[in-house]
Amino acid sequence: MDTGNVMLLEYLPIFIFLVFALIFATIMLGIGFTFGPHNPDVEKNSPYECGFEAFEDSRMKFDIRYYLVAILFIIFDLEIAFLFPWAIVIHDIGIYGLISMAIFLFILIIGFIYEWKKGALEWD
Repeated sequence: MDTGNVMLLEYLPIFIFLVFALIFATIMLGIGFTFGPHNPDVEKNSPYECGFEAFEDSRMKFDIRYYLVAILFIIFDLEIAFLFPWAIVIHDIGIYGLISMAIFLFILIIGFIYEWKKGALEWD
């Protein structure tokens, strides 16, 4: 057996899993559409966006807090995404890793202070 066939055989379990997942998903969706209730009304079919009625003008101004909350989410999401791997290898990377993470957290704290000063944490 040549190396090309051996490499393809290594991917066989993944292929079998994908085929099984597609078949299972198709069966479940088919059962849902076939036997599930279908009783739409005006409220279910109405457009809904972000907790308020959809508007017609796409150039309408939004409150800056929508964007600040998004930035705040990104700041904390990135912080957690980088803190977990760092915490696992802290003993291996030594003082260089500690200083690097301190600089990273300092930059995130500056972003957090900016959000705080802009009023993103205050709710009306």
